[in-house]
Amino acid sequence: MPCPFPSKKNHVSRFTPSNIRRLISNMSSPLPRAPPPPTSLTSTQCALNSLLDACRTMKEFKQIHSLMIRTGLARSPLVKRRLLSCCCARGFGDMSYARLLLDLIPTPETSLWNCLIRGHSVRGAPWAAVAVYAEMLASGVGPNSHTFPFLLKGFTRDDAVACGDELHAHVLKFGLSSNAHVRSALLHMYAVSGAVDTARELFEKSPERDVVSWNAMISGYNRSNMFEESCRLLAAMAGESVMPTATTYVLVLSACAKMKGLECGRQIHRRLMNANLLPDLRLENALIEMYGQCGDLDSAWRLFQDMQTRDVISWTAVVVGFAKSGEVDRARALFDRMPERDRISWTAMIDGYVRAGRFKEALHVFREMQAADVRPDEFTMVSLLTACAQLGALEMGEWTRAYMERNGIKMDIAVGNALVDMYSKCGQVDNAVEIFRRMHRKDKFTWTAMISGLAVNGHGEDAIDLFSQMVESSVRPDEVTYVGVLAACAHAGLVDEGRRIFSSMIAVHGIMPNVTHYGCLVDLLGRAGRLEEASETISNMPMKPNSAVWGALLGACRVHGNLEMAELAAKHLVELQPHDSAAYLLLCSMYANRNKSEEARKMRETIMVKGIKKEPGCSLVEMNGEVHEFVAGDRSHPRTAEIYTKLEEMIKELKRAGYVPDTWEILHGAGEEEAANAAIYQHSEKLAVAFGLIGSRSGVAIRVVKNLRICIDCHNAMKLASKVYRREIVVRDRRRFHHFRSGSCSCKDYW
Repeated sequence: MPCPFPSKKNHVSRFTPSNIRRLISNMSSPLPRAPPPPTSLTSTQCALNSLLDACRTMKEFKQIHSLMIRTGLARSPLVKRRLLSCCCARGFGDMSYARLLLDLIPTPETSLWNCLIRGHSVRGAPWAAVAVYAEMLASGVGPNSHTFPFLLKGFTRDDAVACGDELHAHVLKFGLSSNAHVRSALLHMYAVSGAVDTARELFEKSPERDVVSWNAMISGYNRSNMFEESCRLLAAMAGESVMPTATTYVLVLSACAKMKGLECGRQIHRRLMNANLLPDLRLENALIEMYGQCGDLDSAWRLFQDMQTRDVISWTAVVVGFAKSGEVDRARALFDRMPERDRISWTAMIDGYVRAGRFKEALHVFREMQAADVRPDEFTMVSLLTACAQLGALEMGEWTRAYMERNGIKMDIAVGNALVDMYSKCGQVDNAVEIFRRMHRKDKFTWTAMISGLAVNGHGEDAIDLFSQMVESSVRPDEVTYVGVLAACAHAGLVDEGRRIFSSMIAVHGIMPNVTHYGCLVDLLGRAGRLEEASETISNMPMKPNSAVWGALLGACRVHGNLEMAELAAKHLVELQPHDSAAYLLLCSMYANRNKSEEARKMRETIMVKGIKKEPGCSLVEMNGEVHEFVAGDRSHPRTAEIYTKLEEMIKELKRAGYVPDTWEILHGAGEEEAANAAIYQHSEKLAVAFGLIGSRSGVAIRVVKNLRICIDCHNAMKLASKVYRREIVVRDRRRFHHFRSGSCSCKDYW
């Protein structure tokens, strides 16, 4: 039998965004309406319709279609319409096949074109839907009141900005602006584009505002993060005698959750109870989410326990509530009890571990998610990339990026930002720049992530240049942006530029500097040796200096040898953090360098008497996609014997290359030098590098993430190790990156 389909014509692929807009704009007059379709069915057609209702796959659909062709039923216009509608509306439908079915109909009316438009929209292909709309107009068929809701509600922000105004003009041209569903679709479209003021103007000018329009406007405010306006609209509905629906309450409860409006949420809860609208699963789920997001976990838990019926949304809302409140173990216990888990549930649990700083567990849950054959989405990927960034797990981060590309997961702005952050925190700043440049849309978080990434990786001047580009692009920096660019100035030694940028916070952007910004300024001046200016800055601060500010001054005093000011800074630091060993160690070192052995001895005695312990160092290194953790003197690793054998060999090789241990940061007294040497040889970063040497191929970079600042001895050892073993060694400590290559380090100074 010859193929029943004609050759393809007027394909969607002919239409690009630019010529679609041109086609739409060139339509100058209303088009004729097609006659209504026939409404009666024969008994045979009814039977085949039942088959269509029962089919679940495209293969079954094609078998039914073949049967209709053999029996001659496929020639019926009514059957053709039914086939097209089924292929577009069902989840298994193939839009290319649907297009061929449309081509079989000589003069398809508006409702059939609408099927195709709707099919593309619900499948996340709005430009394909717009292309079909343009073809419909070109064929002489005009839209109806269903066309624009199908078309506009599938729009993303970029689509709405690109051709929203032209389509609004068409709504007016075809006399459809008075239809409530069309107005609702236009409101949605403007809200998605960020033009919420235009949406509100359209809303206010509507002759009749039914609950559909009110809901669309509330949804628009939610999308624009204007949650208080959403709550005000609910109150205004009563003044116009418009009865809210369950959808209205769900939208406003979502606004309460986002803005932490607990009292407003409680009022709505009482209103629902007084109106006897509970129990209702959708409303109860929205209430649980609201209470959980607002931190009232007792109310959320009571509501959850009292529910007559629960679904996966109910369980997930409680899990999210506990996870966001820091009770991640309780969240996990509930998660494990869930009767079923969907993508949102898994993502919530991964995000919970990320928020709690338990990044290795976040990766473990993701692996469980894969084993359960649940497909992740872009929100899952953002949480996963954040965990990789914090762990310095470059291999896993690279795998995540490849996984997204392979599986067609949307690379939205949040994913782009997460990739920039991940590459920056893994020391791959060139890859971060590549992602940044490829991003079509950038928000302040994109710019901030890239500026901070350049700064901590030792590219201070590039970070400052990028900050200038950000300002020129009319993107307003925030407090975090300024922390990044001030840190860049400090590491690059650009004192005058740093002062200018600090002043611009208030003068240009109206941002009041906080204690972190003052800490950056003190660090900037201290590194440049301007200790008096740094001390004066602290004295003139409008708030009380914290430990980071005094720590920056103390570190600068050690580098530049100002013992008197160091003692003052240490005094304040000890008052703020009496059990932190950093101030004591720095003063001990300075006393020793000045041959003040008695003062150094007294300082060591103070440390011993007070029982002050140095915070344990912990280093992470990724090997073959798995993150390994080491602490100083660690012997818990399965390959401990091999690691210590390699470490002993490494120390011998480094000594041959000129390595001399520097033990000033080790708490020891006279006659304890040998014990101090033994301790410093087993620092966590040295163990991590030794493991990297036995666990990876020759020439492969070793990347270490440390929870504390790298000590000067390990810094010196890493420089030599990079030369001896011809490896790049990248260490990310609490403050910055240290890229060791061929016996040198990228940072201008150890401090």
